[in-house]
Amino acid sequence: MDIQERLLKGDKRACARLITMLENNDKEAIDILKKLYNHTGNAYVIGITGPPGSGKSTLTDKLTKELRKHNKKVGIIAIDPTSPFSGGAILGDRIRMNDLSLDKDVFIRSMGTRGSLGGMSNSTWGAVKVLDIFGCDYIFIETVGVGQSEVDIVKTADTVLMVMVPNLGDDIQAIKAGIMEIADVFAINKSDLDGADKTKVEIEMNLDLNEHNDYRPPVVKVSAGQNKDIDILLEKILEHRDYLEKADKLKEIRTRNNKLELLKMVEEDLMKLILDKAVKEDLLENLAKKITSKETDPYTAKEEITQLITKSE
Repeated sequence: MDIQERLLKGDKRACARLITMLENNDKEAIDILKKLYNHTGNAYVIGITGPPGSGKSTLTDKLTKELRKHNKKVGIIAIDPTSPFSGGAILGDRIRMNDLSLDKDVFIRSMGTRGSLGGMSNSTWGAVKVLDIFGCDYIFIETVGVGQSEVDIVKTADTVLMVMVPNLGDDIQAIKAGIMEIADVFAINKSDLDGADKTKVEIEMNLDLNEHNDYRPPVVKVSAGQNKDIDILLEKILEHRDYLEKADKLKEIRTRNNKLELLKMVEEDLMKLILDKAVKEDLLENLAKKITSKETDPYTAKEEITQLITKSE
C-alpha cells in the first residue's frame, strides 16, 4: 500500500512521513497533495496564539481532550522557534502533551519556524492539508508566541483564539495594535491568579474601541492547569464557527487564505529563481561590494537583480 492509500486510511506514520517530506521540499509530497486535494476542506482550523508563557500548549491539550469527549479526531501543529544561529529547534510536542500522543485519533506534530517570520512555519499550510486528508475534524495550530509578528496565524486559521494571562497591563497596550484585532475568541488563562477580572475588563475596553459590526469576540476566563471552564471556551469557539457558517463567511475566509497561500508560494518560487541566478553569476556578492564602495546604489542594484527574472538562461 502506498503512502496515499495509507494516508486516506488514517495511517499516522504515513501522515508524519508526508509532513516531513513537505518540510524537506520533496517534490513527491507536492505531487501527492495535488492528487489528494479534493479530500481537503473538511477539517476546521483553530489558531492558538498569545504571549510567551500564557499557557497555549496546556490549553491546546485541554481543548483537544474536550473535543475527544465528543469523539472528534484532532490534529495539532505546534510551531517552535528555530535558532537563527544553530538552525535547531526545541520540538517539545511529546513533552507538552505526552498522554495525547498515545491517542490513535490525535496527531501531534512540532514544526520549527526555520527562519520564517510571523510565528509560523512555511510548511504549515501543507501540514494542515495533510491532516485534513488524514481525517481530522479539528486542527489546532499553536504559534510560537513572539508578539506582534504572530499575525500570520489569521492567514491559515478559521478561528483565532488569543490566549492572555492576568496582569498583562501595559502589554495589552503594546500588542493591541498588532494581534488584538485578529482574535475571534479571547481566553484569559490562569484566571485563578489575581488580576484576572481586571485583565478581562481591559480586553473588553479594547474591544469596545474596535469596529466589529455583527460579531464581538467573547472573553472567557479559564484555567487550563486546573482544567476549569475549558468546556465553556470550546463552546465559544464553536459558536464562532456557527456564526461564520450561518453568515456565509467561512467560505470568504478560506478564499482569502487560499489567495494569500498562493501569493506566498509564487513569491517563494520567484525569490528562489532570482537568487539562484544571482548566486550562480556571483551577482549578489559583487553588487553588495559595489554598494559598499558607492560604485552603485541599492535601488539600481535591486533593479539589476529583478531583471534576472525576464532574462533567458
